[in-house]
Amino acid sequence: MTITAPVPTIPAGSNQADSRPPRLRYGALITMMLMSFFLVTAEFLPSGMLTRIADGLEVTTGQAGQMVSITALAGLLAAPTVGILLPRLDRRSLLMWIAATVSNALVALAPNLILVLLARFLLGVAISGFWAMSITVAARIAGPERLGRAVMFNSAGVSLATVAGVPLGVMLSELIDWRGVFVVAAVLSGVLAVVLRFTLPSVPAAGSAKLSTLFEALRRPGIGIGVIANICVVTGHFLAYTYVRVALERVSDGGVVIGADTIVILLALFGLGGLIGNVVIGMVVDRGYRVLAVLTPIVIAGLLLLVIAVSGSLWATGAAVFAWGFFFASWLLIANSWVGHRMPDQLEAGGSLIVVGFQSGIMIAAAAGGALVDVLGISPVYAVGAVLLLLGALQFGISDRVAGRGRVS
Repeated sequence: MTITAPVPTIPAGSNQADSRPPRLRYGALITMMLMSFFLVTAEFLPSGMLTRIADGLEVTTGQAGQMVSITALAGLLAAPTVGILLPRLDRRSLLMWIAATVSNALVALAPNLILVLLARFLLGVAISGFWAMSITVAARIAGPERLGRAVMFNSAGVSLATVAGVPLGVMLSELIDWRGVFVVAAVLSGVLAVVLRFTLPSVPAAGSAKLSTLFEALRRPGIGIGVIANICVVTGHFLAYTYVRVALERVSDGGVVIGADTIVILLALFGLGGLIGNVVIGMVVDRGYRVLAVLTPIVIAGLLLLVIAVSGSLWATGAAVFAWGFFFASWLLIANSWVGHRMPDQLEAGGSLIVVGFQSGIMIAAAAGGALVDVLGISPVYAVGAVLLLLGALQFGISDRVAGRGRVS
């Protein structure tokens, strides 16, 4: 389905050449940003409270980390199928149901790890439904010619989740226990579902929601390689970030291991870096997404190794974490811009492929990382993550060359 932006009315006497695109619906864009904020906060709250959750459920840290991997597994299954299962449902209504998911409330009440994982499965379905539709909704709000700017708001929600959502969740867990944090998340998500109804425009479902569309997209020059590259990049990052609390608990300041309050500050630095990076990179991503897709994973790989190497210095660790957030928080923006510019005629399919890559990477990272952390410790996890990031950068470079040959032919 071709999505067109509304045509602005040109006042009498004005010059046609001076006409500007219609004003952006900032209320709708901010609502989408808040939705990504709440979903991502809920997804990665376990990363900031991992040791406390493990103690509360009487399981190991690696087992508690599966709260992230099961969410990713659900997302992986849902991303390519949500549009197929609901081919006629208006995407605004779909987002309302996603926002109102009861997953957080179930986590707060679950007495054991099995029930917690079942609740997190529901969250994974909701997250993938949102991200699979986010590019289409962004194009509806802002128009295809300003897709990158609209997607930047969604990515800003991810950054805000890391700079504020997850750190605030960690702080609240010190006051009201980790279960209370999920109760607060459940209430706020319910409120957002109501707000969505009044701020988002109607977004009719695409008429070509079927699996064959995804396979056709993968056969386009360079797209399949790019999808695999995205999986490598996401896996490499989340091998490290899922267990970031474990890594930060090794950091010392003047020979004294830092406490929970300092860990909160370091997590906030990651998010602050991401918030700034999202804005900076968002201003150039439409023109430089090919270069950024190669350069960004290389930089992050070096930063992961740096976090491990400088654990004896609080200031060096803080600088490394800030830079890590600066570059990775924009990765969703880069990946969505990459697929949006490569597949402007199949935005919903392209969005689904990016979500599949993200959820595959997160699931692999959480599952494999848990085993590595329990058996070998945190350093091997970060080293493997760096290797995967470099592999992803290499594949994105190859993807560009393949796509270039496809255009020539």
